[in-house]
Amino acid sequence: MLLTYPKGGIMKRLPAVVIIVVLVACILAPSQLCAAQASGENIFGETEREREARMEWWTEARFGMFIHWGLYALPARHEWVKNRERIQDKDYRKYFELFNPDLYNPVEWARAAKKAGMKYVVITS
Repeated sequence: MLLTYPKGGIMKRLPAVVIIVVLVACILAPSQLCAAQASGENIFGETEREREARMEWWTEARFGMFIHWGLYALPARHEWVKNRERIQDKDYRKYFELFNPDLYNPVEWARAAKKAGMKYVVITS
């Protein structure tokens, strides 16, 4: 098993939270970039040649991992959950009390990603 959890701990749900957040990000992020690019906006300030090189790398890499690490991962919706859903500080406080990064092990995560054949890892926090 990649990760072990203390019985009854909040971290027990973290893998499901991370998977859900990653899936949502994979669905939403490309659509936002495509909309900007479809409008003709050069969002990266790059030449066509630079864009082609970047896209070639992306096409070759194909498989990677996004880890959303922090309080906002606990509600399992998006990193702007507090702002967009207008969650008051007193209500958001529970995530401070629940978040316990006791299983933080980026070396293990990197090994697992490499073993799975992933070419990159992005951590947001």
